[in-house]
Amino acid sequence: MKLIREQQASHPQGSEGMRHWTDFQLNSHLSTLANIHKIYHTLNKLNLTEDVSQDDHQTGSLRSCSSADCFSKVMPPRKKRRPASGDDLSAKKSRHDSMYRKYDSTRIKTEEEAFSSKRCLEWFYEYAGTDDVVGPEGMEKFCEDIGVEPENVVMLVLAWKLDAQNMGYFTLQEWLKGMTSLQCDTTEKLRNTLDYLRSLLNDSTNFKLIYRYAFDFARQSKYKVINKDQWCNVLEFSRTINLDLSNYDEDGAWPVLLDEFVEWYKDKQMS
Repeated sequence: MKLIREQQASHPQGSEGMRHWTDFQLNSHLSTLANIHKIYHTLNKLNLTEDVSQDDHQTGSLRSCSSADCFSKVMPPRKKRRPASGDDLSAKKSRHDSMYRKYDSTRIKTEEEAFSSKRCLEWFYEYAGTDDVVGPEGMEKFCEDIGVEPENVVMLVLAWKLDAQNMGYFTLQEWLKGMTSLQCDTTEKLRNTLDYLRSLLNDSTNFKLIYRYAFDFARQSKYKVINKDQWCNVLEFSRTINLDLSNYDEDGAWPVLLDEFVEWYKDKQMS
């Protein structure tokens, strides 16, 4: 304003025209400042004030204002705060703790999945008590825990895998050897293995081995009405003869026991 007055004093002839020119410039500046103020508040409401100082093509018209210093004061550039050394260490520690927790949970999960002889031994004594053998009472609880009946055929397959020598009993040595081969050291793991044990019966070789094992497994019974050869012939008979016995050859080389069975069966069907 001082400069304007000096110009007016040095040009007295055009004082009237100069006053009009001065008023025009002043009104222009004020109008520009008013627009800047209005635009700033509009952007502030929209949370966009930081973008204005960065976008040259959007603020070109504003920068043309002669009051550039005022505009820069209205919207000072934001500086990115550098983390203090303590914050940086805290962030690194947080990342380290997170990575360690992830590793630790993976390690624990891996340890739980891996077979443990110690865990298998503890599992055995849940049913054996103070003895080194799981007897009838422990076997009943064992079957209940894994969800099968004692007479279920899967128990025969399990006994075969453990190479158990006596029906209704699992010794410590049989348990550790068999469960190690199955990689089972908990009730849950064995329960998840039952389908695999049942599937072994679908293989003809395994079925034959299990069938032959069943004879030796059951021979402790006081009822001995069949020998091992007859037992094996029964398997062959079941595989080759139709259910209605229609293809049975009476002159075939079947043992007397099976001839008698066929005669008994036919008489029963006729009566």
